[in-house]
Amino acid sequence: MFLGDYVDRGPNSRGVLERLATERFPTPIIALRGNHEAMLFDFLAEPETASNWRRIGGLETLHSYGLDAGKVRAGRGYREAAEAFREALPISHLDFLKKTLPCFSAGDYYFCHAGVRPGVPLDAQNEQDLLWMRDPFLSSQANFGKLIVHGHTPVTAPDIRPNRINIDTGAYISGRLTCLVLEADERRFLPAGEAS
Repeated sequence: MFLGDYVDRGPNSRGVLERLATERFPTPIIALRGNHEAMLFDFLAEPETASNWRRIGGLETLHSYGLDAGKVRAGRGYREAAEAFREALPISHLDFLKKTLPCFSAGDYYFCHAGVRPGVPLDAQNEQDLLWMRDPFLSSQANFGKLIVHGHTPVTAPDIRPNRINIDTGAYISGRLTCLVLEADERRFLPAGEAS
């Protein structure tokens, strides 16, 4: 299970998508969509959204595909950049991105990128909230019916609460990526990167 944000915020979005799209893993994977994948799709559909996307990693993604992002950095040339990106983006990467899910439920756990809206049943959650939610989710002490496993809001170490677990340790800033292992009643973390 991957919680999203495979693009932006790092120098090799293309490499990350290539690895995920090849599906060369020892077990089947489930890939969730993050808000950065949503912004990538928005950019392809409406290039003017690059005015926001460029500020939070879009330039790095374009650059990783070998595109000159200079005009986009300067706030122009969005349509041309979107066309060039469509041509540079391998079909396998696009197919992988299209297959990402907004959420996934298994046993006592509910996985999403960002969070859920308190008071809304899990099977009625809005995709916008699943990809972007912070508060009131982060401050909620409500029982959501399942334990929510999420990322989106970087923390220095996994944040374990009675109703949620945040495993986003800000890999793009900290160099640390955290994996949560769930086996029967056991939970443990496998950190990878600078602090491991």
